[in-house]
Amino acid sequence: MRAAYVSSLQPDAPLSGLTVGDLPFSAPDGWVPVTVRASSLNQHDIWSLRGVGLPADRLPMTLGCDAAGVTPDGDPVLVFPVVEDKADPRGYSLFSERHPGTLAEQVAAPRENLLTIPEGVPFAEAACLPTAWLTAYHMLVTRGRAADAGAVLVQGAGGGVATAAVALGVALGKRVYATSRDQWKRDRVAELGAIALEPGVRLPERVDVVIESVGEPTFEHSMKCAAPGARIVVCGATGGHLARIDLRRVFAMQLEILGSSMGTPAELAELLRLCATGQIRPVIDSTYPFDAIPDAFTRLSSGDVFGKVVIEH
Repeated sequence: MRAAYVSSLQPDAPLSGLTVGDLPFSAPDGWVPVTVRASSLNQHDIWSLRGVGLPADRLPMTLGCDAAGVTPDGDPVLVFPVVEDKADPRGYSLFSERHPGTLAEQVAAPRENLLTIPEGVPFAEAACLPTAWLTAYHMLVTRGRAADAGAVLVQGAGGGVATAAVALGVALGKRVYATSRDQWKRDRVAELGAIALEPGVRLPERVDVVIESVGEPTFEHSMKCAAPGARIVVCGATGGHLARIDLRRVFAMQLEILGSSMGTPAELAELLRLCATGQIRPVIDSTYPFDAIPDAFTRLSSGDVFGKVVIEH
């Protein structure tokens, strides 16, 4: 079976540990083999190549968390990327952490992890949903309680989660502010229906929900932009994890700082429904054939992406 996998851990040059080649395939008892039609890349894949959360004794490890494909019966399915894992302190792991990932011709998954793809939703768009879009949805709707919000701030728009949060916030009817250092990304954010701003700029109003994946460079700004009782929802810290927090503002404004990671199968099913009804459409930065996976990783690593990098089989 052809697969893209971690052959060696390279913290300082992660792409040098990426190999595309043949690996054996097997499906554990009760798991279903899925022929992959499309998958998408995540920053999680880069971290895996660096060895974060992936020790050397698990190599070679097939990369990838996201996949859409067909079962042996020909049913189109989307793979929910979270697997129960009692050995992990979180109680779960993602594909490519303990079980082979989705950047392969086939992936095996528990039957309960397979969601039917509605008619009219392309494999490439479905493959964008399981990690980035699911994370954004869980941050906004569940952790951030966006139903009670009027305005939302998304820091660092451009990457998969932040771009999904912008599109979802607009689809939910919220006033969405989004920051980016790059003018061309701000232009793209505006096309999605958000109010695009440079990082650190004063907003015309305080917001009820802040979507934070940048961390240290933006967190002070996120705090200042938060309305009384606002929720600052954090899913990552790509810019640094040691953010300074003025606790006086936290208690005086009664702010909630909430961690968030992934989501539930029901939330992923809702995302599929929103796609099928045309209320959202995943933002795809670029599409590559399977043989060009190294080029796709180079694209992801460049920092110049807007939306998801997709692999079509």
